[in-house]
Amino acid sequence: MTEPERLERAAAVLRTELAEIDRACSRFRADSEISELHRAAGRPMRVSPLLAEALGAAMRAAELTGGLVDPTVGASVAALGYNRDFAQIQAENQRASRIPRQQTGGRSMPRTPARPAPGWWRLRWDPEHRELLLPRGIALDLGATAKALAADRAALRAAEAAGCGVLVGLGGDLRVAGGVPAGGWRVAIADDHRTAMDSPAQTVAVTGGGLATSSIAARTWLQGGQRRHHIVDPRTGANPAPVWRTVSVAAGSCVDANTASTAAIVLGHPAPDWLARRGMPARLVTPSGQVAHTAGWPMTEEGA
Repeated sequence: MTEPERLERAAAVLRTELAEIDRACSRFRADSEISELHRAAGRPMRVSPLLAEALGAAMRAAELTGGLVDPTVGASVAALGYNRDFAQIQAENQRASRIPRQQTGGRSMPRTPARPAPGWWRLRWDPEHRELLLPRGIALDLGATAKALAADRAALRAAEAAGCGVLVGLGGDLRVAGGVPAGGWRVAIADDHRTAMDSPAQTVAVTGGGLATSSIAARTWLQGGQRRHHIVDPRTGANPAPVWRTVSVAAGSCVDANTASTAAIVLGHPAPDWLARRGMPARLVTPSGQVAHTAGWPMTEEGA
């Protein structure tokens, strides 16, 4: 906040936005709208204005990336083991790591074969009437855009409610709105947002719009003895080849930034050219720690 004494007004807006996004978009809640859509598969269903906005953002992301970011990856990520809340996955992995190997006979749990995404173009979406016909057998996952949308919505509404500048950060998805402090908002960049403040790889100054970091290093789990992560290549249903460990992108909105950073992880080697052609400032890091920059991303620790 540029005016810290107004924090509670902004925080109340943020809490409301997060609760509403979760109720609309979570595939882990039986009472969410996404779950209702899955139960209604095969027949048209009218959705709330918020879910319509989230679906619109997901469809736009799929179209702009040629399907590199695709909302129909629900079954794909579930097949990789991301079929429940991530906190549950972490807890189960920690319990499994404490079991001596001799007690399991040295066996690994079998894993489900990769499932390519059916394709976003199969969805029958009527934005004018907020009506979606979800074909049977297709599971939605809005993870690549819904959290970023929450950051965008919360920042804009919190700035209006508080009457000052705000920065909203949601686990690697960031949006600023309203006034900007002198020198811009100082943001630490790292593989994992939880350790960025203690050991930033780079610090940049954000003066507007959104910033998103996608990483294959932070949200991981074990499946069948192999390490998996939450980013899926819709074309194969598997995790993409580990060309980039982390990609950070700046854009006019957090949704656009996260769409591009996710697409870059999926795209692999062509990602720097893909981002440069679109004029998107980005920082890309290989698994060995080599860094590439595009479209004016600051080369030094101090950025604008």
